[in-house]
This record gives sequence, structure tokens and C-alpha cells, in this order.
Amino acid sequence: MKHPFRFPRLLHATLFGGAIAATTTLSLLSPALSPSVQASLSDSPKAILDEAWQIVNREYVDTSFNNVDWHTVRQELLSRNYTSQEEAYTALREALERLNDPYTRFMDPRQYEQLTSQTSGELSGVGIRLQALEESGALAVVEPIPNSPASSAGIRAGDRILAIDGKSTEGMSVEDASSLIRGEVGTRITLRILREGEDAFDLPLVRARIELPTVRYSLQQDGNTRIGYIRLNEFSAHAASQMRRAISDLTEQGAEAFVLDLRGNPGGLLQASIDIARMWLGSGSIVRTVDRVGASEEITANHTAITDLPLAVLVDGSSASSSEILTGALMDNERATIVGTQTFGKALVQSVHSLSDGSGLAVTIAHYYTPDGTDISHRGIAPDVPIELTEAQREQLSATPTLIGTNSDPQYSAAVSALREDIIANRANPQASRRPNLEAQQNETQQSLR
Repeated sequence: MKHPFRFPRLLHATLFGGAIAATTTLSLLSPALSPSVQASLSDSPKAILDEAWQIVNREYVDTSFNNVDWHTVRQELLSRNYTSQEEAYTALREALERLNDPYTRFMDPRQYEQLTSQTSGELSGVGIRLQALEESGALAVVEPIPNSPASSAGIRAGDRILAIDGKSTEGMSVEDASSLIRGEVGTRITLRILREGEDAFDLPLVRARIELPTVRYSLQQDGNTRIGYIRLNEFSAHAASQMRRAISDLTEQGAEAFVLDLRGNPGGLLQASIDIARMWLGSGSIVRTVDRVGASEEITANHTAITDLPLAVLVDGSSASSSEILTGALMDNERATIVGTQTFGKALVQSVHSLSDGSGLAVTIAHYYTPDGTDISHRGIAPDVPIELTEAQREQLSATPTLIGTNSDPQYSAAVSALREDIIANRANPQASRRPNLEAQQNETQQSLR
């Protein structure tokens, strides 16, 4: 790595395996190779191997490479002959496994495309979520995405997709069907639909750019108390704007406090976690990172919070990475009460690169610490109010997702109980929790991020 790790670069980082941010990096062939060898690499599967090796060599957080002789690994990779790209991909995956770091990983072109689409928070398609029915394997619509071509055309949950542009979906996986449905904005596609009680029919649609909802929210009435419930599924590129809209709408509806649900949230983009932390936290540290040469960078709030109403955060063992950065910032600054169970315990930052053949590489580049300096690796964050769901409670919430974030959800109920004292105090002294001017705060935030 030629330059010290600096904050602007961190904004392109990702924090969990299921969500990534793409950065493009050019491969630099080692000067130790002769021009003839360099030329031969450019037209062989070895080119991608060397491209990936160079990125890891330049950026990996551990300069000892977990006591692996990384230069010998390169020689081993380039000395072999590969009969196909897939064979080279397998060799690269095996080489990366020697680092004993599950977050430094290779993605083939299809995996890379799927993950970048997920983290971008948008896709080009018709806007339906599919599932394979357990008994028949038939493809059925889970739900149409709001404001999508599918929802506008009247596609309903439960509709079965029999064919895509005339191609039968019998025996087709959800992934393959989704790949066929996605496509260039403005292009046409025809789905053959079977709806209960009706004959099968063809439905022509035009693909569009669709913003995927990652934030869901509602105003919950609990006795005479109004709770703004917000569930964040992942930290995608659109998560911050959707979170801002949720806080604003719920505040306008008269929310007296908030419950932010991060249960099951695996993380995502680092910048999204920073932006969202700043919506809740007026001042103080958010996170500190340390790179491979020991350079430390502290990221702080910037006085652009859009609410100071009481807040509780729900977490569990699947709340990881960006979720833990946000949780740690709110906990250490005493901004929120944390409710639930121990979080996952991932304190590493990855940078993701596109490779020249359309594949991708995620590389761990830094370690992070909570504002109080806590290293949560393999330990996670212990909640202020520990509430473990019973097996029966988990099964009930899984079978009936509409119960999540209601009084039938024991962890949500505990969060509301933890907020009552602050809500009562605010009622007695409304000026103690003044609602900031949202428009002014938004303008300040936009200026600070330019």
C-alpha cells in the first residue's frame, strides 16, 4: 500500500460479506516478471490471478498475511497451467483461504453482479420478489415492490410465474428466473401469470430502475404512547435517504420515541452507517479505524442530527458490522438503550474491487473500534436490556412476520418499556427534547458531505 489509509477511501468500504461497494482497481504486473511473461499473462486465466494477488499484496490489513509467504503464493499461482477460467478461480479461492479470513474472498462475475446490485439498493427489472414453493417448486410472487412496473400492472402476492418471455419456469431456480427478469431499463418482457381462480394470462411489462426498500416503518400506538418503529434490513446505498424519510414522516405523525430494529441486519456500506449515525447523534465519536500500517482515523458526528427523541435499538446475533458500528456509536454516546441479544462481533472493514473480467475481490483493509475503544471482534456488543426469545417465540415471529415490531414481539415490548421513563419526562418538560428543524438539518448535512 503506497499511501496511508485515509477517510475518503473508507467511504468506499463495505463491512459485511453480504453487501459490498465496488471500487475499480487496475492490476500492476510485478517488475520481477519479464515482458514476455507479462504478455503471456494478459491472454490467459493467470491474468486475473495476478490482478487479484496484487490487490491483496497492496491492501490486506495484515502485512504478515497471517504468516503466509504471499510472494510464494504468487509464484505457485502463476507457475500452474489452467485449462479454464473456472480452474483459475478455484486456485485463487484456495490461495485466499490460506489467509484464514472469511471476508477476504473472490466472487465470480455472476456473484459479483448480484452483490453489487444488492448493495446499490436498486435494480433494473419489473419489481417482484420471488420464492420457490416448497411442495411443487413453482415460482411464486412474494410481493411486488411498491412503485414498480409489477405493482402498477397489478401483480399480486401469490401469483405464479409460468413463463418468462415464452420460456417455461418449470424446474427453474429463483436465481435463474431473477436473472431473466432483470434487464436494461426500457426493454420489454412478458410474464405468463397463473392466479388462483383465473385462467393463465400473459402480462407485458417494461423494465425500469427500481429503488429497493431497505427501511420499513410505522407509527405504533401503545396505550396513549406513540412509538415510531423503524426496521432497517441492510445498509445499502439508499438506506440513509430512506431512513431520513422514515424519521421525518414519523416525527410529523407525532412519534414520541423511536424503536430502531437492526435484528438480522448483516451490515453493508460503511458510509451508510456513518450517515445514519449522524441522523441520531448530534455530537461525539462514531467509529475509529486502524489500517495495516497502524494509521488511525476517527469519524465523528457533525451536529446534523434530525431528532433527539428517546431511542431504543433492537439487536441480535445476526446484527453485524455496519449494524454494530451504529449500535456501538449510539450506546457509547448514551444516545440509545440497546435491547435484545449479543451482536455478531465483526470489526473488520473490506474494500471491494472489480477485476478486468467482471469478477470481483473483497479485501480486508482495516480494523474498527467503538467510540469507547472497544474491540468487538468475536465478542459483539452486549445489550443494555438482554432479552432472549424462546424457540416458540422465534417460530411464531417467523411464521407471522406481521407480528414483528408489535406487542406480540417480546423484544419490541421490552424496548418500549425501556423508553417509558424518558417519554414521561419529555411530556413533563417538552423543551428537554426539542425537535430540530428538519429542513435546516438536511441542508447542513448536504453541505457537510460535499
